[in-house]
Amino acid sequence: MSSHERALKDEANNVTYQRCQYAYEWCIPMITGKKVLDTGCGLGYGAAFMAAYASEITGIDYDGETIEANKKEYAGMKNLAFVQGSIPPLPFPDNSFDVVTSFQFIEHIHARKEFTKECLRVVKPGGKVLITTPNIKRSLARNPFHIHEYTFDEMNKEVSLFTNNFELIGLNANDRVRKYYEENGKFVRNILKFDILGLHKILPAKILFVPYNWITSLMRNQLKEKVSQTADITTKDFFLQKHDLDDCWDIFVVAGK
Repeated sequence: MSSHERALKDEANNVTYQRCQYAYEWCIPMITGKKVLDTGCGLGYGAAFMAAYASEITGIDYDGETIEANKKEYAGMKNLAFVQGSIPPLPFPDNSFDVVTSFQFIEHIHARKEFTKECLRVVKPGGKVLITTPNIKRSLARNPFHIHEYTFDEMNKEVSLFTNNFELIGLNANDRVRKYYEENGKFVRNILKFDILGLHKILPAKILFVPYNWITSLMRNQLKEKVSQTADITTKDFFLQKHDLDDCWDIFVVAGK
């Protein structure tokens, strides 16, 4: 999968990387000393970060090559393991983990309700399922790597099918980040002017992978030059709020049985 979906830590990707990294730092108090499952672990850097706090952590991802690369990369971390699997279902017994994390993953799969149900199945009573995903109301254009993006209302209805023990929180950001996304929006709107027929909304996703990656790379490198603070933005420029949720960039779910 493109590095634009599995954000690497470089200057051009920095804002996306920090936005994703926020979730890993946010969950530290909830995973410390706990047995953790990280679903959709991707390149493994998030799981490795959490391993410094968790008693043990298992990362699971569908891509076998990525899993094998992770095993080699993090072989020295004895409390960190990686498993290949297309999920759902999750290949673990009921009540196996204290915490299940799913950061920027659920939007990539078709069986989303089944996935949420599975996360709640494998977490222990009293444990937590932590999910983050983009808020579609802040998305400017279709991301072909995403099967489905949620509104807060939709996520609320979906999670409530399986538990009443949950809370939704929104990830927002300060003016430095908002300036970046303002320029991002201008770039996207200029590109979309050429798509008079709205083909990006209806073409099969696989046709859009290559142009999406090229345009995203071009955009982020231009923004790095245009918005001077791009490389300086950190997780401290983001924050969580429980009000005005539709104004937030990401949906954060904290759920339990």
